[in-house]
Amino acid sequence: MRWMKHACLIAAFTAIAGAATAAPRYVLELFTSQGCSSCPPADELLAKLADDPQFLALSLPVDYWDRLGWKDTFAKHAFTERQYAYARIRGDGQVYTPQVVVNGSEHANGANRRAIDASAETTTPPQLPVSVKRSGDEIEVTVGATGSGSPRATVVLLPYLGSRAVAIGRGENARRKIAYTNIVREIIPVGEWSGAGASFKAKLANDQGYDGVVVLVQEGTPANPGAILGTALLPLHGPRA
Repeated sequence: MRWMKHACLIAAFTAIAGAATAAPRYVLELFTSQGCSSCPPADELLAKLADDPQFLALSLPVDYWDRLGWKDTFAKHAFTERQYAYARIRGDGQVYTPQVVVNGSEHANGANRRAIDASAETTTPPQLPVSVKRSGDEIEVTVGATGSGSPRATVVLLPYLGSRAVAIGRGENARRKIAYTNIVREIIPVGEWSGAGASFKAKLANDQGYDGVVVLVQEGTPANPGAILGTALLPLHGPRA
């Protein structure tokens, strides 16, 4: 089971290996927390959406509910900062859990499939050609060209864990065991893109046990993220029995 969602995420990106399958139309970033009683339905829904090739579904656990009696074992303050940055850029100031941000531009209640679909339909799917491969201990990313007039964008790597279950001992979800899907572990900027074809290289820590890495080409900067222009995925481990 821990590898199932990882395999689905890989299947959604068979275009990277040279097949003609289209890349996902919607990047979903679920801001969730093990300390939030409203989040388990959203975590479950995200796992189902990860089976749908039109979605690239990611979990970004935040740390602002750690004060409720349970410290989220996956939370990173960088994910909290990213969620607040999205709200600032959108101008609505809405920060909550469970919140899904779609294609870096719209948001919805992460437990409400209809709301997610409605938000998704108002966004522009990522269309910029992006490829990624591993060369020795380096990750190599290639981004296509669109010509002059392209917005300033940042290329970021999001290494992730495919699927993990957590037994929660205290707080609002005490005594529950909850499965999390495609859990982002870092946000790693690797360079800027401004319309011309470009290549980038980066290294990942070898001892973190990541299952794969997602590449996003995203308008703005990591501190001020905007619309997602392109995406690609590199599996780092194959399915295990």
